[in-house]
Amino acid sequence: MSTDAALLILGGGCAGLSLAMQLAALGRDCPRTVIIEPRTAYTNDRTWCFWGNADAPLADLSCHQWSTMMVRAGRRIAFVDCAATPYRMIAAADFYAAALRAIAGNARITIAAGERVTAAPVRQDGRWQVSTSAANYTAATVVDTRPGALPELGGATLWQSFSGVEIDCDGAVFDPACVDLMDFSLADPERITFTYVLPLSAQRALIEVTVFDARPLTVADLAAPLALAVAARVRGLPYQQHRSEHGVLPMGSVPTGAPVDPTYVRAGLGHGGARPSSGYAFQRIQRWAGQCAARIAAGLPLQGHVADPFLLQAMDQLFLSVLHTQPARAPALFVALFGQPDGARVLRFLSDEGSLTDYLALIAALPARPFLRQIPATLQRVVRQRRAALA
Repeated sequence: MSTDAALLILGGGCAGLSLAMQLAALGRDCPRTVIIEPRTAYTNDRTWCFWGNADAPLADLSCHQWSTMMVRAGRRIAFVDCAATPYRMIAAADFYAAALRAIAGNARITIAAGERVTAAPVRQDGRWQVSTSAANYTAATVVDTRPGALPELGGATLWQSFSGVEIDCDGAVFDPACVDLMDFSLADPERITFTYVLPLSAQRALIEVTVFDARPLTVADLAAPLALAVAARVRGLPYQQHRSEHGVLPMGSVPTGAPVDPTYVRAGLGHGGARPSSGYAFQRIQRWAGQCAARIAAGLPLQGHVADPFLLQAMDQLFLSVLHTQPARAPALFVALFGQPDGARVLRFLSDEGSLTDYLALIAALPARPFLRQIPATLQRVVRQRRAALA
């Protein structure tokens, strides 16, 4: 027996649930949708952060926000005023709860929880056939948000690996008004390593160690630097750990563009959902989900993540090339980037809202020599990627 649907969403993570929320808002115009998700329950397993005002998608789910950020490299410190577009944090538990409420409010969407896709989807007689560990499904269209290939050496220009813990300290050791966006106190000559601190109160914070490297790292790989980062922050005081999180994000060389089949698209972190130069993905995914749902409602072909403009791709790839070939320069480069006079420029750039004037100002704030050497190879790489995306 097969279950028929108009749309199958493979994977009920951030991208899959974001699309489902947009579809649920269509009411009776929502196509019959099934979300296939291996998990049987959602837990508070991660956080998503972004810069945005109250009008940003799902900004109402923010559990914390900050108006000041800091980037530190040795004695050099850059403070960024982001009061106009606060740095917002959404806890996974709040996002999952909101998504599940929206889905429950529309009977045309169901979640097949605890089911894993067991074979590659096959198109037969004009419909997609998908087999799972519990059932068979057919659908006219498929949005595949699964990660795809496992992170591996060579799978991206760099991998952003992070591991963190949320703790309560027995003393007031955190500044709840300021995010430590990048603290390069953990010196590592072979790769880019920094501490990221989201202070939730004077005593509570999420402390993470993040590494940019050609090789993706595991929780075990990051255990020692994370322990050092926590110890440096609690200053010898006792603390209690509440939860932990770990992830690996691709930075660069992720193909995007038109799908091979207009009835089957891929989306999410592994398919263009993450900004190549930073790994930020939440707002990019929300914009894609809104656009894709609008096309579905209008009877138009599905849409994956649209490729970034050529200049933005070139800037991202150029920056990544320098980080990849000269990691020791990274702390100084990031301090220069965030320390340039108009901090709003770098925030717009990282939020995909930068103008040509912003791009030029950021280029002017960075040392020219390391970037000039990488320009020829970077342009060739971007041209190849755009040709592949349009093929």
